Amino acid sequence: MAIISGGTTLIDNGALDSGVPTGSLILLSTQTASASANISFTSGIDSTYDSYVFKFYDIHPATDNVQFEFNMSTDSGSNYNVTKTSSFFYSGHNESGTNTYLEYNVTQDLAQSTAFQPIAHEVGNDADQSCSGSLQLFNPASTTYVKHFIANTNIGQINNYTYNAYSAGYGNTTSAINAVRFQMSSGNIDDGIIKMYGVK
Repeated sequence: MAIISGGTTLIDNGALDSGVPTGSLILLSTQTASASANISFTSGIDSTYDSYVFKFYDIHPATDNVQFEFNMSTDSGSNYNVTKTSSFFYSGHNESGTNTYLEYNVTQDLAQSTAFQPIAHEVGNDADQSCSGSLQLFNPASTTYVKHFIANTNIGQINNYTYNAYSAGYGNTTSAINAVRFQMSSGNIDDGIIKMYGVK
């Protein structure tokens, strides 16, 4: 069976046409935290890929009740101060099953601010608590458009809650983004892995 789009065969006999992009993730860099003040990616972000994905694995803070956050740089990491406007909302549920949340969080969004953007909030530092998720940065090498981003994280939060957080926005700059930094709002990243992928 074939599916035709604009005169092009997309699927034939169950296989994608070779000209159809598949969105493969190409692993570019892996960094592991160990009592680290931050994790910074200062190379490999360029015009090679139209989109970059950062995946976080068990980010564990040294300090209890902190935000996991990021910022962007236009000068290869000399400064992380790109002006951003963003939104932030989340759903939550506690271990006892007695409380749930679904709400917008006005304390985690930004309005034309150079501050670091929270992508996970109230992360606990109990031995079994951490946050995991991903951040996608679109067309960072553009010198025409603002730099859109979307993040989704799941958080082992203080007071034994799980929170699924969504943040999105844009870096309000037409300069190319060429470095990204991750950190906690206070204290070190005690443990965790961040991988950077290019989207083919």
